[in-house]
Amino acid sequence: MYDTLFFVVVRYYLSIMRVIAVDPGYDRLGVAVLEHGDGGSEKLIHSTCIETDATATLPARMHTLGTAFDALLDTYAPDALAIETLFFNKNQKTAVGVAQARGVCIYLAGTHNCTIYEYGPQEIKIAVTGYGGSNKTQVIDMVRRLIPTAPEKALDDEYDAIAVGITCLACNRQH
Repeated sequence: MYDTLFFVVVRYYLSIMRVIAVDPGYDRLGVAVLEHGDGGSEKLIHSTCIETDATATLPARMHTLGTAFDALLDTYAPDALAIETLFFNKNQKTAVGVAQARGVCIYLAGTHNCTIYEYGPQEIKIAVTGYGGSNKTQVIDMVRRLIPTAPEKALDDEYDAIAVGITCLACNRQH
């Protein structure tokens, strides 16, 4: 606990923003922790996908996501949550589950005193690639170029979370 508090104080005095970024979902929740690195470039601290059991009930899946996400908040002590806004598709059942996963993340980040930033899919694509109509492959390629330490192989959700984090840091430059 003291180590985490120490790093929070150091980041505060150095004006370094640490963000936990989320690509919401209830099958897989993409998560990335980033901060400004040397020279103002983005630095990836951690990325992962939190996966849930497809045979479990929706409340059980939300519990799994919430428990794992809360542990990440405790471990990395971010200043902010960057989360993708809900994109409504034709499947209402999926949209409701994703909305609930977003709610869990927003609530937990609030309990950790994080500032909440929300970004739409087109906003994220513009921030990462410069073009709002970019496809998944183009976004992943630019994430790898912007963050050389990004995993070579990861699920799309993990790359999307990193892209959300890049967007947040670009929109909230402190240096």
